[in-house]
Amino acid sequence: MSNIERLIGIMAALRTPGSGCPWDLEQTHASIAPYAIEEAHEVVDAIERGDHDDLKDELGDLLLQVVFHARMAQEAERFAFEDVAGAICEKLLRRHPHVFGAGDATTSDGVAAQWSEIKAQEKGERAARRGLQDAHAAASALDGVPLALPALTRALKLQEKAGKVGFDWDNALQVLDKIREETDEVAAELEQGVPPSPALAAEVGDLLFVVVNLARHAGVDPEQALRGANRKFERRFHHIERRLGEAGRGPKDATLDEMEALWVEAKQGESK
Repeated sequence: MSNIERLIGIMAALRTPGSGCPWDLEQTHASIAPYAIEEAHEVVDAIERGDHDDLKDELGDLLLQVVFHARMAQEAERFAFEDVAGAICEKLLRRHPHVFGAGDATTSDGVAAQWSEIKAQEKGERAARRGLQDAHAAASALDGVPLALPALTRALKLQEKAGKVGFDWDNALQVLDKIREETDEVAAELEQGVPPSPALAAEVGDLLFVVVNLARHAGVDPEQALRGANRKFERRFHHIERRLGEAGRGPKDATLDEMEALWVEAKQGESK
């Protein structure tokens, strides 16, 4: 018996009424949906840390989510894990005609363009199956970007899709000009001197959205860039805490100037 078969069997036992796990039996597709996102983030974290032991474990946790959903679907007589595996096999074969068929794409750009064309065709076919009278008219260039994606990643995906149909800036410098415009609008709201308002939140959202666009034009993944900035902030703040701790103090006992000096010290240490 393969480990995949063992995993499917274990999941079936956990979901068996009377002898299974009470928590597992209570779950639905909706109730465990957030875990798939969480586990995917933990996979990315293990990759970024270069921890292959953790990566193995986190990939297992992510696979469990697939098996869990497939089991619940099987119980409802919709589909089973075998159908999930079969669907992705067929999709990979269909989207790689240059490997498994008569396609002639020979570069990464050519493969990406071919992939997009095949996806668009599949989307039209799905729309037709769902009974839409005019699949092409009903479809949007922005279709297919999941709401559950992290906001930065979703912004990037939306911008990429809009860019493919020509709604885009020509270069990063033009986006930088737009960022200056957005910061002016944020400043105008801040000058009102009122507590955070919906208008201010909207302007900050616009600013973040344009910063993602700058990252895209500069060839930078905004999600990874922000994750890197988070790690850098943690590292330098830990240095502040450690240095203050050597004197028996903590951040609450220090002035902002003292902490800023230690921040610069941490930054200089990294550059060395």
